[in-house]
Amino acid sequence: MPTSDQTVLEQPRTAPARRIGALSTRLRRADRADVAAASAFTVVAFFVLQGQWRNLGSGYLYNSGQDQAMWEWFFAVAAHSVAHLENPMSSDLQNFPLGVNLMANTAMFGLSIPLAPVTLLFGPTVTWAIALTVGLAGTAYAWYWLFSRTLDASRPASALGGALCGFAPGMISHANGHPNFVVLFLLPVIAALVVRTAQDGPTAKRTIALGLVVALQIMLGEEPLLIFAIAFGLFAVVYYVGKPRSLWPAVKNSAKSLPLAAALAIALVAFPLYWQFFGPQSYSFLEHGAMGNDAKALTQFPTQSIGGVATPGQNVRINATEENAYFGWPLLVLAGVAAVWLWRVACARAAVATAVAVAVLSLGSELIVGKNNTEIALPWEWLADTPLVESILETRFALAAVPALALLLVLATDKAFKAGLRPIPALWSIALALALVPLLPTPLDTVERASTPSFFASGEWKNYVDDGSVVTVPLPRPEDARPLHWQIEADMGFPLAGGYFVGPGDNVERKAKYGAVDRPTALLLGSVRNSGTVPDVTAQQQADARSDLQFWGADVVVLQPGRNSTQLRDTVDELLGFDAEYHDGVWIWDVRDFAR
Repeated sequence: MPTSDQTVLEQPRTAPARRIGALSTRLRRADRADVAAASAFTVVAFFVLQGQWRNLGSGYLYNSGQDQAMWEWFFAVAAHSVAHLENPMSSDLQNFPLGVNLMANTAMFGLSIPLAPVTLLFGPTVTWAIALTVGLAGTAYAWYWLFSRTLDASRPASALGGALCGFAPGMISHANGHPNFVVLFLLPVIAALVVRTAQDGPTAKRTIALGLVVALQIMLGEEPLLIFAIAFGLFAVVYYVGKPRSLWPAVKNSAKSLPLAAALAIALVAFPLYWQFFGPQSYSFLEHGAMGNDAKALTQFPTQSIGGVATPGQNVRINATEENAYFGWPLLVLAGVAAVWLWRVACARAAVATAVAVAVLSLGSELIVGKNNTEIALPWEWLADTPLVESILETRFALAAVPALALLLVLATDKAFKAGLRPIPALWSIALALALVPLLPTPLDTVERASTPSFFASGEWKNYVDDGSVVTVPLPRPEDARPLHWQIEADMGFPLAGGYFVGPGDNVERKAKYGAVDRPTALLLGSVRNSGTVPDVTAQQQADARSDLQFWGADVVVLQPGRNSTQLRDTVDELLGFDAEYHDGVWIWDVRDFAR
């Protein structure tokens, strides 16, 4: 039995031990919650992309149009550059001989370069599937982490907010074909570092981390970063207007750290950005026309969701990969209730202002309701020509409303379950279900990809290509980019004339266009494929064909049987003055002597 002196001596050790034990228990619980959240998000991501994962050999996301082919080519050419120690920022494997400025395209070097070994070993479709899956799950987890750490919200409430951010209608829509708008997990990390700096003051470690993360995000996607910066800046302004006493300490804490972080980020990406804006095949701007959301897109359910399947609304979407809004009216109503309930909370007011502002920007220059143009001018009309901002598709501003809506739900859910009144948690749970269940995503439609002609898959092409290019009939273009996959199947062994990319057009303003500058023969072949009519080939068109083939450095012209292939073959026969030969599933014209 211990003496009283022994008991006194043991007490100082016992109290700290208990505190350490309690802290350890909380950390273990937090770790379990984090693992559970990450696991749940990963399962949902695989569920959404199950069609692609089940058929990595020949599966193709139906709603991607030609974008999957383009992105797989970006991944493949990055891996090819790494394997051959070539400059990854340019390639003449497309648009031969001019090539493509890959920094001026959405090549995502921050992902394609690290995953180059995966691409080389397993192919670009596996890299594509990994990028989309990690993007969805990682973005959800990153926002969960931000809400749980920065807001100090409960893990369940934070998981709810993370799930909304990671699997929002816009994220699911972009998962069909735009990984640069799916791999967004660095944005909440940037937000967390900025908030910590403003609240707690700068540290060297935090400043360096912020610079590195911003630089990496630039190499993943500049447009998402620009949209995020605009929305986050608006959030900060409204927040500090509501808390003016916190403004000066935040400015003082950030005054040195944020400029240093920005300088570090710019220094790291200075040369890639120089190459993007001033390197070969760079351009000044890309004019995309009116791309605002229809107002109905804000309240309807997304096509690829439970609500969209059960109660489809009017088709007002831009295309299947740009359903950037589609929040559903129940979620907007619930967010309105949360806004009123939390109006005294500064960050809630900032979230409301941000969500409203970016939603209005996403509507474009004029208000359109149900495809009817009201001709009511909107703020985007005055911002559309602003440098850098003009490159943004205005519909995508709606994506920035999602974290703001999620923040409202996180705060309100936390408050509801901490309330002393028993009915509130149950009522709030029912409201959450009504708002969020209709938005649950359905698996993305996946179809069988058309097989690669044996001419390319078997290596027969090597007998017809020396050091020139392959010209397909018609040439690869944004409407049909299948030849890019044939090139990948041939281990990137030959360059292609034409292609699907963004490059400078044939104009003095260096205005960009999708695909190669159209040469006379490319336009003629495209017209024949669309019309199915063989033209009366003129001597000028024959001369143009010879000149174009010489420009392209063509070794062989290849036509795969398909739509209007007979008319295309007859046209090329007339243009070249000799008949095609059939080899391994394609018609070919050996033009090595003809085009020299």
